[in-house]
Amino acid sequence: MNAVARANVASSFTIIKGALIEETYTVLAAWDFTRSKRENLDRLRRENFLGARSATWLRDLAWVLSRRLDPEGRDRSLVRLAQGGCDLLEWKPILLWHITRDEFLLRDFLENALYPAYEAGATGLQGAEVRAYLRGTARRGGVIEHAWSEATLERVGAGLLKIAADFGLLRGKSVKTFNAYSLPERSFLYLLHVLREQNPNARKIIEALDWRMYLLRPADVEHEILRLHQFHKLDYQVAGSLAQMKLPCATSAQYAERMVA
Repeated sequence: MNAVARANVASSFTIIKGALIEETYTVLAAWDFTRSKRENLDRLRRENFLGARSATWLRDLAWVLSRRLDPEGRDRSLVRLAQGGCDLLEWKPILLWHITRDEFLLRDFLENALYPAYEAGATGLQGAEVRAYLRGTARRGGVIEHAWSEATLERVGAGLLKIAADFGLLRGKSVKTFNAYSLPERSFLYLLHVLREQNPNARKIIEALDWRMYLLRPADVEHEILRLHQFHKLDYQVAGSLAQMKLPCATSAQYAERMVA
């Protein structure tokens, strides 16, 4: 399956396995760019440097990482940040952006279920609401490889809520409510760089749907940009409907290297 087709696959397996934030950080910090992805993941299974309790869990972790990330290509900066000792609080939101390039279900849930509920003033999302959202996955362009049973819907719904909590967007155990989430400054700047690589238009960057994954409205994004401009961390000029933005580095890869220099 090519990367374009894979980006629309709604994988219940990866959602049920969870965010795996610290495990992913540890694996990427030990990544060897002189070896292929398969060789790195084979090494993980062989050496078990995570101290996993079973070979099955290691196998599943390796599969999820292979499905979510392209360390030698698109996600190389994420690896460099882990190898450079980037603070986990800054790295987590960057990880979220990277894994949602191919994790359709998580991206769609955050942008089209969680954010609208937040914008509407809800205190959170309940399991029944998430299951109702999941039943419309195909209508929103998601490709479901196998029909989901009610039990699978329940597990996937719970998995999505737990991942959102693991990334700091929700809080609570049995009942999850919105958290007072704050995107770290350097993570925000990294995201500005990656979004500029997709579209250099400043207005398009501010209005990008990606910010919904962090519960940020366009007005929130522009407010933070203006704050960073005030402190000379970027340059943002507005004249009527026109806007121009100059960022610290030419590429997101360069900014990642700067973060861990």
